[in-house]
This record gives sequence, C-alpha cells and structure tokens, in this order.
Amino acid sequence: MGSLDSRHGASRAKVVLALLAVYVLWGSTYFAIVLALPAYPPFLLTGVRMLVAGGLMYVVLRLRGVAAPTRAQWKPLLVLAALMTVLSNALVNFAEQTVSSGLVAVGVAAMPLWAGAFSALRGHHPSRGEWLGLVVGFAGVVWLNLGGAMQGSLPGALAVLCAPVFWAFGSIWSRGQSLPAPFMLAASQMLAGSVMSFAVGFGVGERFHGVPALGPTVAMLYLVVAGSILGFTAYIWLLHHVRPALATSYAYVNPPLAMLFGATLLGEKFDSHAIAAMLVILAGVVIITRAKERAAR
Repeated sequence: MGSLDSRHGASRAKVVLALLAVYVLWGSTYFAIVLALPAYPPFLLTGVRMLVAGGLMYVVLRLRGVAAPTRAQWKPLLVLAALMTVLSNALVNFAEQTVSSGLVAVGVAAMPLWAGAFSALRGHHPSRGEWLGLVVGFAGVVWLNLGGAMQGSLPGALAVLCAPVFWAFGSIWSRGQSLPAPFMLAASQMLAGSVMSFAVGFGVGERFHGVPALGPTVAMLYLVVAGSILGFTAYIWLLHHVRPALATSYAYVNPPLAMLFGATLLGEKFDSHAIAAMLVILAGVVIITRAKERAAR
C-alpha cells in the first residue's frame, strides 16, 4: 500500500487513524445499507442520506466562510451529482436488495479499472504495468459476473456493474471542470444528488410506508455520519497528507472488509468462485496503483 510517510508533516498516528476511518467506515457502509433497506427504499435512502449529510456540511462550511458554488460551477456540479450520487450510490443501494453486500463491494472495487480505461480514452497513454492491471482486473470483473451468486439477480448484477462505471466516469470527467473547493464540492454535490434521488425514487414508485423503524433509521444515520461525513473527510485529509497510492488504497481494502462484515454479521455465504474473482480484481487494482506510483516518481 505504500509508505506511511507524510507529504506535509502529519504524524504517523494521524495517518493511521485516517486510514482506519476510510478502511473500516467505508468498508462497513455496505453492511449498514442492508440494515437500512427496505424501510428506506434504495433511491429514497440515498436522498435522505445525502440531504442530511450534504445539508450539515454545507451549513458548517458556509459558517466557516467557505465560498458557495458560483452559477457556472453549478452546471458541472449537477452532472457529477447525477453520475456519482444517483447512478452510483443509489445503484449500490438498489443492488443490495438482491445481491449480498460483500459481492456488491467486490464489484465496486473495479472503479479504479474503469477510471484507467476512461483516462486512456481521454488521451492518457497507460504504461505496460497499467495495461496489465486493466487486463487482470477486468478478467476478474467478468469472472465475478459469471458466478452463480450474481446470475441469480440480473437487475442487481447490472447495478453492480454500472455503479463503478458511472463513478469512474464522473471522476475522470470532472478533471478540468470549474468546481468549488473539495469539501464544498462534496456538500453541494450531495445536496443536488439528494433532490435527484428523491425525484427518481418517487418517479419509480418508491414510498415510505409509515415512519421507518429505529433499527433502519440508526443504520441510515450511520451512513450519514460514518460514510458521508467522517469517511469522506478522512479521505480528503489523506489526499493532502500522504501519497495518492496510499490514500486510494481503500479500493482494495474495503472489499475484503465488507465481505468479512457480511459473513460475520449478516451470515452471508461466499463460495470459492466469488473469493477468487475478488482476488483477481484486487490484483488488477494493486498493479495499476503501483504502476501509477512508479510513473509519478
């Protein structure tokens, strides 16, 4: 995963705590989504979660004097909200209705592979190492989607496949766009995404049938605090204090952690096919990460 050396003098203890936050908190969100469903339907769950998290962050940032997005910045913000909130986050919720949380996490782990592919389409010429990682990783994605556990739910399998594609495309597309500061970008994107998610949810017939029970509501609030606020804040902090390869190492730590949460807390079963596919995908992600790190040096 790379050295824990800081780029800006951050203590080793702070780096370790931030990494643990990103690893454990983001790894546990897949488990929390299962607990929040079906009391909070998939798209409405995203709407509520992003409204609360984005609203809190936006208010705090404005009170601290952070500039609000300009009219010109709202245009790319709306595109990112659609791609990375509705077509990514909400699709993960949708998938977890029929696909185990661990398998969803493994599928989402392919995001860096798609990001590499989109970078290549935009003119970045991958190195041999990156090409090797892409080939290995995508072989794992194909293997995973050919497995019996994924074949049991075609809509769920398609959602697992598409969610990381939209997230990766949004990440690459955003480069060069006029956007606000990172934390304001996240808050505004969540607010815009919440409105879109509510619109889609109500449009496809999702409804709240009474007040959600305490358990699912606690899980939803956990997603707000642990996933959207603490986890994201730790990730942004890492991007500014450690090498990118270490900051993004969550991509190959979250899936096995999510599978562990699913197996121990939800009783999910994973056959050798799913575990092998996960290892192949993660191997591809590791190869790409290492190749990019060597190129940056």
